[in-house]
Amino acid sequence: MSYTVALTGGIGSGKSTVAAAFAGYGVEIIDADIIARQVVEPGQPALQEIATRFGSTILHADGTLNRAALRQTIFNSPAEKAWLNQLLHPLIHAETRRQLAAVRSPWCLWVVPLLVENRLEKLADRVLVIDVEPEVQIQRTMARDRITREQAEKIIAAQATRTARLAVADDIIENSGQPHEVLPLVAELNQRYLALAGAIKQD
Repeated sequence: MSYTVALTGGIGSGKSTVAAAFAGYGVEIIDADIIARQVVEPGQPALQEIATRFGSTILHADGTLNRAALRQTIFNSPAEKAWLNQLLHPLIHAETRRQLAAVRSPWCLWVVPLLVENRLEKLADRVLVIDVEPEVQIQRTMARDRITREQAEKIIAAQATRTARLAVADDIIENSGQPHEVLPLVAELNQRYLALAGAIKQD
């Protein structure tokens, strides 16, 4: 399996921007959010189980999952959230392992928004945290998702704390500024990870 760097950060931290910058260097990206969407696509057994449990209103007219409705359903019900996690996490984990095993680049970036919440940091060789000031996080989330400040603050409060994420970090990208400002650090980290991956292969 390729040398794996787990990238994480809170909502609005700019994980996608940083991941795209690494992809520009030919780094393969394994994205937990994309995998989570794949396992509930039409035709997948998990989607049928979700519809059976929550009713057809959890689906759009075209048969795809209504994520907003599902979020609303489980947000106020810890029991239903736990049921959903028990259904999806093994499927996501299995597909993640399959994709990691198929990586051909010297190292790969595993994008995991809930790395700390799900205690997955030990599954990676290294952890890269995208860190932003809380106010920047709130403003970006409000603008991107067109939600109120109160809604943005609730989402952030439900995630791991900034302190908890930084506690597991091997590397940190401070991303409170403009997107282009992180590019030199991405280039530097790519070289560092190539060196680390190469050293492990030599061992």
